Amino acid sequence: MKKNQQGMTFFGVMFVGMAIVLGAILMMKLIPPYLEFWSVQKIIGVIAKDSALPSMTPSEIRSSFDKRAIIDTVTVIKGKDLEIGKNRGEVVVSANYSVVVPIVANLSALIEFQTSTQDGK
Repeated sequence: MKKNQQGMTFFGVMFVGMAIVLGAILMMKLIPPYLEFWSVQKIIGVIAKDSALPSMTPSEIRSSFDKRAIIDTVTVIKGKDLEIGKNRGEVVVSANYSVVVPIVANLSALIEFQTSTQDGK
């Protein structure tokens, strides 16, 4: 009696291997921008909890962001890029920016990030 062979073919193994490698490459390329965005969110959250925020001038807020960004190694956005305004008497600090991540050859990913001091409420 012959038994039927079971298992994956060579091409099946190659396909699964290529899918795993492609997924790993994407993860390695896309995780750093998200880590930096989480640092930006943390900095803006700390600024939002600062009791001196209502009395701070926009230049003081930008300077505070820049100092904290140096500590957290945030390079994608600077204090001058922040949008500072008022909403119902509260100071609102917002950061809107995008990052282009080259994947391979002429294929890139555009990631748009947006956060503000009102996000945590």
